[in-house]
Amino acid sequence: MRRWILGVGVLLAAAWAQAADPVALARDAVNRWIAGELTPAVSVQDLQGKTPEEIADLLRRTVAFPPPPPELEVNLEEAQVDALPAGGERVRFPAVSGSIGGEVVVVVTDGRVERIAWRPSGGLLPGWVKSPVTRWIFAAVSLLLLLNAVQGGVSRWLHGAWAQLRGYRRLYWVVNLLLYGLFVFGALLAYAMPDLARALQEAVGGAIETIGLEEGVKGGVSGLAWMIFYWNFTHGLLLTSFFPALLLGLPALLVNAARYYVFGFALSPAVIPWSVYVWHIPTLLIELQGYILVTFGGLVLFWETFRGGGFRAGLRYLGLTLLLGTFFLLAGAWYEAFELLYLLR
Repeated sequence: MRRWILGVGVLLAAAWAQAADPVALARDAVNRWIAGELTPAVSVQDLQGKTPEEIADLLRRTVAFPPPPPELEVNLEEAQVDALPAGGERVRFPAVSGSIGGEVVVVVTDGRVERIAWRPSGGLLPGWVKSPVTRWIFAAVSLLLLLNAVQGGVSRWLHGAWAQLRGYRRLYWVVNLLLYGLFVFGALLAYAMPDLARALQEAVGGAIETIGLEEGVKGGVSGLAWMIFYWNFTHGLLLTSFFPALLLGLPALLVNAARYYVFGFALSPAVIPWSVYVWHIPTLLIELQGYILVTFGGLVLFWETFRGGGFRAGLRYLGLTLLLGTFFLLAGAWYEAFELLYLLR
């Protein structure tokens, strides 16, 4: 009897030691993750008949344990452990997916694995974007544009661009009301489904985390502003607004309508404290205006092509809105960087 009790005690002690060791927990979780045991299989049929709370839980688990990349090889023997400010540990393992190097990151809190993620080296930003040279060039160009916008050629050009678009001011205000309205509608709807909104917020946050903005934080306001501007311009303004707008505007309207609704739902004061949200309002107003301008330009292209001066005339209007939208993203990036580094501290 004594031996049996002693054996049980040894097993319990071993189990407790493993539960207390974040590296051991992380290793076990990574093996299960690669084997497909942690990533939930989601289909449209799975969502039918589920409550918002059940959908939120499914979305949260999908975000916490996304499918591993193909050909993933993880070195589980070389673990690096970082303490998180909010409590818990972040365990990092060197990894390779095909020819791409990176790391697998496991977050452990209170003896429980919260999430696992694959991060390619440097995130999703190209190496040249992180160079100090590009950061200082961005800061210098921003300063020159600011000084020239007060009085100079840039100021005259901005006034001229707005004057050319004035003939479509009703359409401009309709697009503003529609897209900002969808954002507000999503934000209000989040009060009725806070669990789902938090899950979607985690999904958006996880996607942003993979971009690799940590390098920008090390570069101060100018470094972070440059990386925010680069990402918003290339992936937000060009890929998901300007290029769809070239297809006579309607695809850009649909893409941004969905974007504004989702952003409003995920970035609602229902799930973000007002003390934080109030500082982020200028970022939302300024940066979202950049996408609104290009969406508006796409609809002007549609109108000019069929009822106005033709495709070339509409393309000129779209180009003007692209340049105006770029100025808004530039201003928004500087404010957002200052907000994240100082106002939200």
